[in-house]
Amino acid sequence: MKFAAVTGAGSGIGRACALGLLKEGWAVALLGRRTEALSETAAMAPAGARTLALPCDVSDDKAVAATFARIEGEFGRLDLLFNNAGTGLVSQTPDLIDPAEWRRVVDANLNGSFYCLSQAFRIMKAQAPMGGRIINNGSISAYAPRPGSIAYTATKHAVSGLTRTAALDGRPFDIAVGQIDIGNAASEMTARMVQGVPQADGSMKPEPRMDLQAVVDAFMTMARLPLSANMLFVNVMATKMPFVGRG
Repeated sequence: MKFAAVTGAGSGIGRACALGLLKEGWAVALLGRRTEALSETAAMAPAGARTLALPCDVSDDKAVAATFARIEGEFGRLDLLFNNAGTGLVSQTPDLIDPAEWRRVVDANLNGSFYCLSQAFRIMKAQAPMGGRIINNGSISAYAPRPGSIAYTATKHAVSGLTRTAALDGRPFDIAVGQIDIGNAASEMTARMVQGVPQADGSMKPEPRMDLQAVVDAFMTMARLPLSANMLFVNVMATKMPFVGRG
């Protein structure tokens, strides 16, 4: 059996990918802020699947350290971390963003990703056999911003820096680090896109979304790879979304 941890596992992409792992026989630690949502994810698991629901705010470094110590104690090892938890702000120009709100996004998207990645490294370096895989959830915002999204976009650019550097740092320890950049997956977070979201030309337009299963399929392709191979960056997006081209 292989052992995984998924952050933001209480809904959306995190829940869908956690269930994808569970269906293929992985044991999965489900991390998230909402205990009830994690319990709902665990209840969706196939019969006999091994889950561990662990409420955790990834922006709290001490909580992350305690949670990963619990994972290590319960599972004995960690083969995969999906660094998925994140948040954003309502669309607004930089001058309107409260510094506390800026810090909240940085704490969740960047600091939280680092805290979890750091703990995964600690476990994966020490276990026998050594190594494992870390998949960071980036975004197509790691390449191109939306109007009014400076906090989210800046942190997703930073996550790409985490991915590239950790991929290098992991080589001596058989730790493969990659990133999945997702565009317009149908989830709670993108529900507003059906009504319309700000475009680069100043207009508001609805955007196409793709089924979450497409994300799960791409994620599982990365998760199944042997540690001798790595998909450093994977972009999976709604085919007709306004990303490629000029707007």
